[in-house]
Amino acid sequence: MTKAREIMTSDPECVRSSDTVLDAAKRMAELQVGAMPICGEDNRLKGMLTDRDIVVKVLAQGKDPRAVNAGELAQGEAVTIGADDDAEEILRTMSDHKVRRLPVIDGHDLVGIVAQADVARALKDPQVGDLVQALSTD
Repeated sequence: MTKAREIMTSDPECVRSSDTVLDAAKRMAELQVGAMPICGEDNRLKGMLTDRDIVVKVLAQGKDPRAVNAGELAQGEAVTIGADDDAEEILRTMSDHKVRRLPVIDGHDLVGIVAQADVARALKDPQVGDLVQALSTD
């Protein structure tokens, strides 16, 4: 069975929890990504920042993205998977939490990000449909 470490994007860049949302948005645009992990000054994962978070929780609320830190958007404990978790476990986690991207942890270290498309390529055809359906419904 395919493991997370085989399908993940390795060595993801983090947005620091102290970075402004504006700086984080600029970095996301440079990297052409829709989400980045939020890491503390200790390099520990604090959460995920998505382009949707920026729009809904900052811009739509009339907040200044230069005055809001990325760490303020980290909610609770981040949903993660282990580097040795298989594609079916990744599917379950994405479906249960309705997320399209998961940070991959090896011990206490952030080692990668697995996206919905990564999992879709690793699953058999019927499971791909299940994943897409689970993530596309409320």
